[in-house]
Amino acid sequence: MLEILQHEKKIIGIKQTTKALKQGKAKVLYIANDADQHLLKPLVEMANTNGVEVVHVESMKKLGKACKIDVGAATAVVLK
Repeated sequence: MLEILQHEKKIIGIKQTTKALKQGKAKVLYIANDADQHLLKPLVEMANTNGVEVVHVESMKKLGKACKIDVGAATAVVLK
């Protein structure tokens, strides 16, 4: 499921992910299980409300690597 992040248009990071969800541009939300759940809970709720698929990733490091960045990522969104 992470392979899609390497080929699709995406946004990485909590602030940008939030913006994409609010604007209705998100198709799939990826969240790292080891990120601060306090920050991620509103994003998951927004995704569920808007019918956006939520995919849990084992770690921020794996999510960052899947997004082809050298640092960990708490969230990423594949755009419509």
